[in-house]
Amino acid sequence: MNYRLIIQYDGTRYVGWQRQAKTADTIQGKIEGVLSRMTGSPIEIHGAGRTDAGVHALGQVANVRLKTEKSPEEIRAYLNTYLPEDIGIVSVAEASERFHSRLNAIGKIYCYRLATDPALHVLERKYMAAWETPLDQKAMKKAAGYLIGTHDFQSFCARKSKKSTVRRLDEIHFEEFPGELRLTFHGNGFLYHMVRILTGTLLEIGSGQRRPEEIPSILEAKERRAAGFTAPAQGLTLVEVLYS
Repeated sequence: MNYRLIIQYDGTRYVGWQRQAKTADTIQGKIEGVLSRMTGSPIEIHGAGRTDAGVHALGQVANVRLKTEKSPEEIRAYLNTYLPEDIGIVSVAEASERFHSRLNAIGKIYCYRLATDPALHVLERKYMAAWETPLDQKAMKKAAGYLIGTHDFQSFCARKSKKSTVRRLDEIHFEEFPGELRLTFHGNGFLYHMVRILTGTLLEIGSGQRRPEEIPSILEAKERRAAGFTAPAQGLTLVEVLYS
């Protein structure tokens, strides 16, 4: 049976989602370990996205094929009993045999949280990046307008790729709270470090280091060095994976 899992995790102490041979500190590895113990055989799960070291998730989606007599709720209970407290299984449900969490995804939503006054967010400091330099949000929003649509985002990818780097960015939403600015990115897919580089570039524009009008030339360059810095991982959360 194929099962669909929705997963939350605090990525602070993990080296990312993807299982690695040299460390046990991955989200995928932890979940596979518990499921292997439950079924008595090796298990492989497939995540919708490979979040980086230090990145969090509210709605990561994975699918896994299991031979078990346990109900979906019993699988969920078993996982939450034996997984570390910083990984939580929100739901387990039977899925069609053709469902694949990554291949069937049509979009993702990420949120980047900036603590513009870190003193107001002591309890949330692991989930926000500090940024106390004043920001010109009008300039940032103007720059964001150039990014919306279908573009080659090679300049916003941390490594060269032989595969297509064309993606569709549907929205960059700005939301302000006391001592906090949130940037929410909605697109059909994201490249390696793409959201963090987009955020870093927008922050450079907001702080006057770049002009909004530079965005088209940054896209055209198709060179990582043309874009801004990579914002810290701790501020980024995968909010939701979208399916048709």
